[in-house]
Amino acid sequence: MSIHIDANNEQIADNILLPGDPLRAELIANEFLENTECYNKVRGMLGFTGIYQGKRVSVQGTGMGMPSMSIYAKELLDDYQVKKLIRVGTAGALQAHINMGELILAQGACTDSHINQLTFQSIDYAPIASFNLLCRAHQAAQTSQKICHIGNILTTDRFYVEDQPLYNTLKEHGILAVDMETAALYTLAARYQAQALAIMTISDQLITGERASSEQRQHQFLDMVETALNCFVD
Repeated sequence: MSIHIDANNEQIADNILLPGDPLRAELIANEFLENTECYNKVRGMLGFTGIYQGKRVSVQGTGMGMPSMSIYAKELLDDYQVKKLIRVGTAGALQAHINMGELILAQGACTDSHINQLTFQSIDYAPIASFNLLCRAHQAAQTSQKICHIGNILTTDRFYVEDQPLYNTLKEHGILAVDMETAALYTLAARYQAQALAIMTISDQLITGERASSEQRQHQFLDMVETALNCFVD
């Protein structure tokens, strides 16, 4: 049991999905897992454990932003010794060739947040994904014929950004997309020698201004979750 997760150690699996929205955690459990148990309701941040294709898998809501992700990832890693963590969520595309609904596999995550500076001081730490999970996700996407893009993303503290010159600079340096959690997850996974990956669907095109409808977001999210779950299957 930890401060924000009301579960015994045996209630949480070694493999876990991390959606930001706790209602999406419930959706994943209902749509994909068998023999499901709800192990957490603290602060409404739902957590579930069940079986997917013979593998024990948990799914835990994390909230929005690096501070919230840091709380849940740290407790899962430190108090529950989780081994493989996959963030499943959405992102905004920074490259014109990336279309709505396509997948982003975040190989690395730069950030404008000061959270890592509190740890590394003057060092510009580069959080990266687990190569094993990255390869598994790429293979799973290819098997299901999903278009995916692999590369660097930006994890930002600001959801609403109106800094076009900054976007242009990021685009010129090959940044694929923007999210608000991945850098925190990768940094903590490295600290605890665990495997982590962020798999995201493009819900907003920041270059063209296109946005997905609620129905599109739901459908695309479930497709992406299936790809993530297959990373845990041998």
